[in-house]
Amino acid sequence: MDKALETMINNMPEKTGKSLEEWKSILRSKAFAKHSEGVNFLKKEHGVTHGFANTIVTLSKEEQHTADDLVSSQYKGKEVLFPIYEKLLTAVKDFGNDVTVTPKKTSVSVIRKRQFVLIKPATKTRIDLGLKLPDKPTTDRLGNSGPFGTMCTHRVQITSENDVDQELIDWMKEAYIKAE
Repeated sequence: MDKALETMINNMPEKTGKSLEEWKSILRSKAFAKHSEGVNFLKKEHGVTHGFANTIVTLSKEEQHTADDLVSSQYKGKEVLFPIYEKLLTAVKDFGNDVTVTPKKTSVSVIRKRQFVLIKPATKTRIDLGLKLPDKPTTDRLGNSGPFGTMCTHRVQITSENDVDQELIDWMKEAYIKAE
């Protein structure tokens, strides 16, 4: 988080009379269709300055998607891939109780102390699995990171549940071990 935003959030209770969480709660009870409606509501009904009102509305919108919503939207129109995703998650969760699954807008990061796996439905028929395996040579199956760039060192293209085999699980486990 950038320093100015952090300062604004910290000053919010003193300057507006409520914390960010309290403002978010108020906005959740209203459900505005447009950003400007929320800003205008805070300004007119609560006397919040434009800068604070804009920040409050922006930050309240960022959290409206639950992890399940994010994953569901990733697989919309790609439902055939969802069982592969579930099989991958089941495998990585068995590695240890320090595995954190973090859905984002277009992918799911799997993190130990740092990200070691990235799951992304790339097309309607393929999941790209990114792995962080520094110094491991590429093979026909364990390709270079491709579109993942520096987020991962390797990529495996998965088109069926059968692709989630012992070799793939071993690569994910190796990435997990290296992420400590």
